[in-house]
Amino acid sequence: MANSPQAKKRIRQTARRTVANRMRISRLRTYVRKVEEAIASGDADAAKAALRAAEPELARGARKGVVSANMASRKVSRLSARIKALSA
Repeated sequence: MANSPQAKKRIRQTARRTVANRMRISRLRTYVRKVEEAIASGDADAAKAALRAAEPELARGARKGVVSANMASRKVSRLSARIKALSA
């Protein structure tokens, strides 16, 4: 159990940060899911629009440290490739 004032403060900070990070991760997943649903429906224009909305969210997640930069880049790349294959 935390006894020092600093340790108690760190517990409070971690709790606040955890809530914020969970919201960010949930938001990221929602944007990615929308792209995947548009791809599954076969609508290339909707998929492109959804990807344009998802890209900045993934970049923001990487910048905030919620996901790694490589993961964000990989997601964008793979989604782009799927959309490109859908259009062809």
